[in-house]
Amino acid sequence: MSEPVSAARRPYRVGYAPGAYDLFHIGHLNILRHARSRCDYLVAGVVSDEMAELAKGRRPMIPLVERLEIVRSVKYVDAAFVETVPDKVETWKQVRFDVIFKGDDWRGTPKGDRLERDFAAHGVDVVYFPYTVHTSSTQLRRALDALAQPQAEPLTAERR
Repeated sequence: MSEPVSAARRPYRVGYAPGAYDLFHIGHLNILRHARSRCDYLVAGVVSDEMAELAKGRRPMIPLVERLEIVRSVKYVDAAFVETVPDKVETWKQVRFDVIFKGDDWRGTPKGDRLERDFAAHGVDVVYFPYTVHTSSTQLRRALDALAQPQAEPLTAERR
């Protein structure tokens, strides 16, 4: 197998947008749209069920094969990659992207600082996009969980 072309010699910019992409919503679409506008070729990293559970403490509601198909079908995405390791540098060794995109909720956090430091050593840019505050998979999941809870029966005249 030949050695990957270094970013400096490659005539195009490869972007990487990792995420669980569970309960796909407008925030996910915004990240992918913005990411594609900042690179020539966009790879969406779809976190495996196991990796999502490790990172968030719960498995996604939508299974990996379905999340992968949804993300792969978005017009801004050139390729989709299943992310199976927690270390983004290990993923970079496989994908060889020039820029990684994250929501700005990572900026200034220990995770974001580590990401920037690790990728600076490899010449990879970290670009943050505005987090979609009004919609998130966590909010959608809470709403679905609330709907699934048994509702108390209203008190009737006989039960009062």
